[in-house]
Amino acid sequence: MRTLKTTSMRRPRSTQRQLFGAALVSSLAMAAVLALPGSATPRSAALSPQNYYLALGDSIAYGIQPTKVKPGAGPSAFRTGYVDAFAARLRKLSPKLQVVNYGCPGESTRTFVAGGCEGRGDVKALHDAFRGSQLDAALSFLRAHPGDVSPITVTLYGNDWLPVLLDTCNAKVACARKQAPSATKAFASRLTAILRRIRAAAPDAEIIVTGAWNPDPNSLGQLEAVYRSFETSIARAATAADARIARMLPVFNPTGSLQARKARLCAFTFICSKGDPHPTDAGYRAMADAILAASGYPRKP
Repeated sequence: MRTLKTTSMRRPRSTQRQLFGAALVSSLAMAAVLALPGSATPRSAALSPQNYYLALGDSIAYGIQPTKVKPGAGPSAFRTGYVDAFAARLRKLSPKLQVVNYGCPGESTRTFVAGGCEGRGDVKALHDAFRGSQLDAALSFLRAHPGDVSPITVTLYGNDWLPVLLDTCNAKVACARKQAPSATKAFASRLTAILRRIRAAAPDAEIIVTGAWNPDPNSLGQLEAVYRSFETSIARAATAADARIARMLPVFNPTGSLQARKARLCAFTFICSKGDPHPTDAGYRAMADAILAASGYPRKP
């Protein structure tokens, strides 16, 4: 995603939409990232992962990185995302854990339900193929494996917000602030409905939703309230579905001096080196640490 003030990072419309969906030290992230106050605890979360870990969402769930998006690069080229890092931690608890990753670059809450995620053509193939919508694929998998899928992670928000920020507002801060309340409300309604359907199909699974963050180093102060509002809306949607939220603002947009905050964003994403907001390996590892910290699973060294 191009930054709000750096026009040299302008990208074609299709690439803009693909960035979040196809969009420092791990110990510090672990200490900083906790479930939001008031986040729900799943009714009957298992003490350890079950046989399957189901990953859902956009290109962040897929594990996209700009340095790996090359002609002919298949899913095996993208094995350092947060799903992979989180799965490695989970296998310390359940060594035979299998990962099913339906993450689709370009996915939004709209296409998650209706199908047609825009970034399928940006990668050679998905990690785990499916037809129709990602929601239908997830529900079908859960029904085929009752009680055997936990955890489930969900990453959606970038491709709901990018069209507003980049297309409607042309990356103007004042416009983004004005449009954010209605965009956040509509997004939250869609996400809540999605999470409730997943919960209904997996009543005892550990469901963890990742929060929002600002990937633009030039608008960290100006749009701080906007991204906090997005994260609050994600937390409320998670609570409504008896799920947890892994906060990402402390990971990518921690408190402190503006210089330190920019340094963290540059280290944890490709925004400064490539003009691309997808996480680096360090950023994806920090996401995995945050998800584990927010989960109900025990931690093993």
